[in-house]
Amino acid sequence: MKLVSDPAIANKIRKMNQRVRWQDPLIVERNIDQTRLVLEDGQADNPEFSFLVVGDSGSGRHRGHNPQRQIAELMLPHHDESRFMLHTGDVIYLVGSSEYYQQNFIEPYREFILGGEHPRKIAYDQMIFKLPILPVPGNHDYYNLPILLSLASLTTLPIRRLLRSRLDLDVGLHGSGTGEAYAQAFIDYLKALQPPGELSSHLGKYYTGKTDTGLCLKYEPGYFTRLPNRYYTFRYGGIDFFALDSNTFNDPPPLPKTKQGDADRKILEKRREDLEQEKQHIIETSAKLRPENPIEADQLDDFHAKLSQIEEIIVDIKKQLASDKTMQTDIEQLDWLKKRLIESWNNSEVRGRVIYFHHPPYVTEATKWQQAQTLIVRDRLRGVLDAVAKEIGSLNQGRPLVDLVLNGHAHCLEHLETMETGHADSHIHWLVCGGSGFSLRRQRIEGADLMEGNKLVARSHLFIGRNGQGSQKRRPYSGLRIDVKGDGQPKFIVRPLVAEWHQRQWHNRELEPLII
Repeated sequence: MKLVSDPAIANKIRKMNQRVRWQDPLIVERNIDQTRLVLEDGQADNPEFSFLVVGDSGSGRHRGHNPQRQIAELMLPHHDESRFMLHTGDVIYLVGSSEYYQQNFIEPYREFILGGEHPRKIAYDQMIFKLPILPVPGNHDYYNLPILLSLASLTTLPIRRLLRSRLDLDVGLHGSGTGEAYAQAFIDYLKALQPPGELSSHLGKYYTGKTDTGLCLKYEPGYFTRLPNRYYTFRYGGIDFFALDSNTFNDPPPLPKTKQGDADRKILEKRREDLEQEKQHIIETSAKLRPENPIEADQLDDFHAKLSQIEEIIVDIKKQLASDKTMQTDIEQLDWLKKRLIESWNNSEVRGRVIYFHHPPYVTEATKWQQAQTLIVRDRLRGVLDAVAKEIGSLNQGRPLVDLVLNGHAHCLEHLETMETGHADSHIHWLVCGGSGFSLRRQRIEGADLMEGNKLVARSHLFIGRNGQGSQKRRPYSGLRIDVKGDGQPKFIVRPLVAEWHQRQWHNRELEPLII
């Protein structure tokens, strides 16, 4: 039985464009940039500032403990010293449903939300943040619930009781609506403004930020905290931040219609069949476990992690096997990133650049490093950076085109650095922050070096994820505080915030800061 359904890229783009009324004549007439925001907190010109990072957080309770809440509590002492929080995606598991925003987002982050002292009174589509939370969508934020499972959820069939009371998969009556819940929670949902007079009044009230690309949305903590689009940019402390939606450029090319392509297809089909059998075995075995028993509760956590992992691998295989389709790529977004990076490098007021999105191009987590989506996102980003490097020439004077890239998707905390790749993504620092609440994953057994053929292209300097076996199993959940220092070329001091679940107790871990 399929647990998730991943909509086509064209549908994701079309529906999100409708929700923001992309390029509506009234928006064009007012010269409004729908991909930019101005963060109005009175401190955006300060070159030294701090921000927080979390990702893959949106899980519910884990048999009496809540990792997401634990990380949120670790961040509370840094709240007043931080200007905003970036979220690298997968805000809500398992299928981005609005049913689970209360439990899986509002409750854990209640101190960050206006009125959070009474979290149950906060509607998911009416949130106002005291500390800006600036997310990008993850794959689970776009997932839908397959029709058969949705029908089962409406009944008292054993599958509903199994999924909810045994494996706690957070499967309700419906999925995300192809990102509908995410859009209503975080994005300025202009589609709801009717008749045209409402749109005009709204734009005049909230789209008053002045930039070199036109008027834009003004994000004001405690008052109006909406994003202009699924991808966007903002400038803070002289740093340009670029938030991307990698769910629309992660489609791998179809397998070639050759002997080798046919052989690869058979291997993938066999692997998918094996994974389906393993998934069924997990479901059947988990039905016999008792969540009130601590040891069996840990086993259920492990099964929960494994089942989600298998489902993501199956989705990746399905993307590769869809050879009868035309490969879909969000060219418009990639061209936008190219144009904005070139403009950034030609602007003397900008001293650094940070990109964040969900799917990591470089990662050593065991389930993600060799996925087709990982490789195609790497290829797509390289294409953009290569084009930018060609356009700006020697303007960067040997500096990497981007100072820092932040990702999620892989359920761990990792710091990698690219070597000489032969492309413009060389010598960039990459931080994967995807271990902030959902079940954790291990590092691959092949180790820290990532190869392309015989060429070393990246090396992992730090990996924090699930480790150990049996009673020595450790689950270190994580988030980040990043301090930006210096008034010229920026220095990033990365402070890992780690809460480890070990032997049914929480242990906070102190790690040395990373200097980038």
